[in-house]
Amino acid sequence: VQLVESGGGLVQAGGSLRLSCAASADQISIDAMGWYRQAPGKQRELVATITGGGIPNYADSVQGRFTISRDNVKNTVYLQMNSLKPEDTAVYYCNANGRRWAVFSWTRFDAWGQGTQVTVSS
Repeated sequence: VQLVESGGGLVQAGGSLRLSCAASADQISIDAMGWYRQAPGKQRELVATITGGGIPNYADSVQGRFTISRDNVKNTVYLQMNSLKPEDTAVYYCNANGRRWAVFSWTRFDAWGQGTQVTVSS
């Protein structure tokens, strides 16, 4: 399962960006999808996740500013980021887990995207 991310870039503090992540594979059933980020010198941390039923979960640091959503037909997850702060600067990674039909059975997968850079200038 491949995850392809887009939408990162450079923005001024207070601005907005929208990240997208599309899963490409045949015969998959995706459970949770989410976004994580890693700033220089820091560990990767959770930003937001969303269940297959659309229930979101946010890190305290982004609650009220970021919105996660998904399109189950397109196997795509989005992250709308508003009121961006310099401390939001990081590489953002998409994650998806679920099941894939392969060799006459369902097997679990846990996939990561390649990462997209988000830079917020002060």
